[in-house]
Parts: sequence; structure tokens; C-alpha cells
Amino acid sequence: MTSHAHYETNTLQQVTQHPLDPLTEEEVNQTTQILNASGRITPRMRIMAYSLHEPSKEDVLAYQPGQPVQREVFVVIRDHERQLTIESLVSLSDATIRSWHERGDVQPALTYPEVFSAMQATFDDAGFQAVLAKRGITDLASVVLFPWTAGNWDPEDAAEQGRLIRLQATISKGPEDNYYAHPIEGVIITVELDSMKVVKIEDHGVVPVPERAGNYTTSSIAKSDNVPYFPEGTRKDLKPISITQPNGVSFQVTGHEVSWQKWRFRVGFTPREGLVLHLVEYFDQGGWRPILYRAALSEMYVPYGDASPTHNFKNVFDAGEVGIGVLANSLELGCDCLGEIYYFDAFVNDPQGQSAAIKNAICMHEEDYSLLWKHLEYNEDGSTRVEVRRSRRLVISSISTVGNYEYGFYWYLYQDGSLQYEIKLAGIIAPAAITPGELPTSGSLVASWPLWTEPPALLQCQT
Repeated sequence: MTSHAHYETNTLQQVTQHPLDPLTEEEVNQTTQILNASGRITPRMRIMAYSLHEPSKEDVLAYQPGQPVQREVFVVIRDHERQLTIESLVSLSDATIRSWHERGDVQPALTYPEVFSAMQATFDDAGFQAVLAKRGITDLASVVLFPWTAGNWDPEDAAEQGRLIRLQATISKGPEDNYYAHPIEGVIITVELDSMKVVKIEDHGVVPVPERAGNYTTSSIAKSDNVPYFPEGTRKDLKPISITQPNGVSFQVTGHEVSWQKWRFRVGFTPREGLVLHLVEYFDQGGWRPILYRAALSEMYVPYGDASPTHNFKNVFDAGEVGIGVLANSLELGCDCLGEIYYFDAFVNDPQGQSAAIKNAICMHEEDYSLLWKHLEYNEDGSTRVEVRRSRRLVISSISTVGNYEYGFYWYLYQDGSLQYEIKLAGIIAPAAITPGELPTSGSLVASWPLWTEPPALLQCQT
């Protein structure tokens, strides 16, 4: 990791100045105080998500700086006792609950505390311990469980009802081990999250657990037992790149409003979508031309398409079922963002409704982007004259980790008036295991059976 100076950071103390500013730390905690004071919150209710209830477009466009701002929070609560989802609207301006709707037809996104409790319920379950023992696995401390959204598998799911999650298992061989390389194939555990009980254990047959490591950390690559994987170790043929802007950056930030070149926009954040851009405008012919009122990830749909019985349920909506925003990384200078950086912090809530900060959730910087325009003219005397304009773009980015995947979300603004949205996929694979000698009907082999005991030539992955 290389350290570089950054331009500015810290939005912890920012005062709300615009109707579309994301929720602050104080506003998250104030929402919880209003809910608790109402007497509606019972012991088995869990605060799932707070997000800004954005005013109408007409009100936003009519807003003038200095006007009083009506702030409302859209609240999602799960009542585990009654198996209901509650959607509420809380007014921060009036300190009142504007609406309270109890619904039995929808499920909120998963939360980490639910997932961890489901894992513990699985470890405590005798049926799960039995399927492990069938495979010769008796050391529960070596077993790692990882979650999947339930999908809609078959009519039995409707009969079970409730709030379901599915778990699969792997073996971990140590703190730095890539446990995804050792899947316990054939086992699926379904847990009902309201009661926190294991309701189904599927066992589709014993397959040997792959033994060879698939470790990717720098320290693991350097170890002697991984030399066959990485005969040359980590790459050493790249020299550092230093990005400096001696006169400072070319953008201006006021609260959550950003101006750069002829662009103007606002930076927002929600627990479901993560990074949001509001009121994107371009200065054209003497006035601000509206380009986008609101721009954000709508959904991240991941259908795995594997028909095998252990994996055919995998059909994930990463935004709606998990939440891209709550899984946002705290970005690090020199690794996630390089150069002269401006960071925006974000605030979400924990299950008790207390504020949780995601430091450096959004990164903004400028990049050189090769040639914007050039022309060379030949003169009669044999000389030439040339004019060149370098291109530059403004980058606003955020990265979220969903299980074994990392998703990078990048908005690019260009000097020619164009705008681009790019999503980069990183992370590691979560492979399945297959019986020696068989071939998969879906997907492809990462390593054939002999290579589970003898290392492949190259499995290197660098970030």
C-alpha cells in the first residue's frame, strides 16, 4: 500500500443545508429517540434500515438556500414476534411518527446480526453436526458458514413461510486461509430468522472436500508451501506511480454539492443503493442544463444458473436483499483511491437504531484521461504547428463487499459533457466441489481432481 496526501476529508460535523443531504449521525440517533419515545418499539423488534425520505421533486427544485428544510426518515423494522415488516415515516422536524404500516407480504434486507445468529443456531443443531460427522468432520471450530438469500426454491418454501436464509459450509485451515477453496459440497441449511430455528437440512451426497489451498494474501503467497502456485512470488516488475496536483484540485465542495468544470451535482448515500448522485447539471449556453435528477444503482441481480441440487436456489438481489450501502467499504488512500482525494463519510444504523459511521465511504478525485483534442498543421516552409488539449475526468466511487464479491461503483464526468457509470467486479470465486472423475453440467472446472493434491501452475490474483 502506498500512502499519498489527500485533499480533504471528514463530513462528521457537516450541518444539513439541503433537502437531499444524506442522514447525519445526529439524525440517525434522533430517529431512534423518537421511535423509542413513542412506545411502539417492543423487545423483539429489530431496526433494519433508516434512509432519507426524499421530498417531492417539485419541492426540491423550488428550494432556495436558507429556507427551512423538512427532514423525514423512512424506517424499516422487523417484528420477529409477529413475523411482520413495519414501514414507518418519522418526521425529524416535528419529532413525530407520521405513518406506521404493518405488512406481512414483504421482507426487509438481511442484517449481519441475523446472519451471525443463524450461524450459531446451525452450529448448535444436531442435524447439522450429523451431516458433518457423515463426512468425517468433527471439529466445528474449523467449519465456516456463509449466507445466501433464500430465493423461492419450491412450494415447500411457501409452506414454511417466515423469514428464511440459507447457509452453506466450508473448512478453514487457519486465519489466512481462503476457506472458499474448501467447500463442503451437498449441504444446505435453511434457517427461519424470526424464530432463529433450523427448519431444513439438505444433504445431496458426500463429495470429498478439496484440500489444496487457494490463498491470495501477500504473506500466504510468500510462504514456501505456496511456491508451486506462485513460483516468482508477488510481482516486482512495477515501479510506483505518484500522482500529484501541486496547485490543488480543480473541483469545489460545499457540503454535499460539488462543482467541477461545467458540471454541478450533489452526492448522496442510502443503505440500499449506496452512492447516489442528485441534481446533475451542466453549464451550457449561459445557464445550467439539467441532465439527471437522481442517479443510483437500481438493483444488482445475480442468477447463478447452476442446476445442481446444491446450488440451484442461488438467485440473488444484492441491493434489495442485502444492501449495497450498508456493505460499503471504508476506502483507503493508495489502495482504493490514488491521488488527491476528497472523501465523504456515510451514516447507517445498527439493529438498535444507533448511528454507525462508514468512514470514507465515497471517494472523489480527478484523473488524466489521455487526449481530448489535437490538431497538427503543416506549413509551406516545412514547419508544423500543433495544438493539444489533455482530457481529464472526475471520478466519484464507492466499493461494497457482498460475501466473496467486491463491487466497485464508478461515476465518471468528462470535459466533453458526457457521463459514464461503470461497475467493476472484483473479489474471489466461491467454487463448488465435484466428485473425482466427473465433469460439471454447469460452469467450468477451476482445478481438476489431480490438482486438488498437486498445485496448478498459476492461481495468482492481485488487487
